[in-house]
Amino acid sequence: MTPNRPRPEARPEPARGEEAAVLPLLRTAYGDLAELLGGLTPAEQWRPTGCAGWTPVDLGWHMLADARRGLVALSTPAAGPADTDAVAYWRAWQPSAEDDDRDLWATRVSASVTGGLTEIRGPYAETTAAVLVSAGRVAVADLLGTQGHVLTVDDLLSTLVVEAAVHHLDLVAHLDRPGPGAGPLAEVRRVLEALLGQPLPEGWDDVTAARRGTGREALTQADRAALGDAADRFPLFG
Repeated sequence: MTPNRPRPEARPEPARGEEAAVLPLLRTAYGDLAELLGGLTPAEQWRPTGCAGWTPVDLGWHMLADARRGLVALSTPAAGPADTDAVAYWRAWQPSAEDDDRDLWATRVSASVTGGLTEIRGPYAETTAAVLVSAGRVAVADLLGTQGHVLTVDDLLSTLVVEAAVHHLDLVAHLDRPGPGAGPLAEVRRVLEALLGQPLPEGWDDVTAARRGTGREALTQADRAALGDAADRFPLFG
């Protein structure tokens, strides 16, 4: 770990007509995840992941669904004002154990019927490529609809980066494979710190921040001492 690591700075608001500030991060996140899914062996596709109870097949289908969410949203203009952003989007994401079990069951059935990871990796690569093209054709301040909310293009792309980076970490938790890139991980940390309203502990690198911030790793006693009362708010989203 690097105790004196620099803090991720807030992203500047891009001007209308500019490329979304987070789009390069999404290119990295999607490219790395497509490469990872494309290289998993048949034996690896049913291994445990960092998302308890989920296999790489389950997460592959889940990530394909999220890429489809992004593609649909980029073609769903919405009247303003925005009612959420890249940070607030995650505040309501605190599923119960029953919600998790139901989501996993539905995901596994769909993934299995589709044919497993072999039949998921191609559509995932195609869909994420389409998301990136579509994201480059809209203005960053345009308002879009997704999951009953209205948000800007840049904020939508941030949610896609965070989802991809966190689940990339899940996929490699028990595999000797490269994790997500530094840029997407820094975006995860930025969102987590904004949700918390204060910096995360200095001793946490960005991988630790992502895992502990989302409840994939338990807080230590030292963490709780550093966080104080804020420790009771963990996980910041699930």
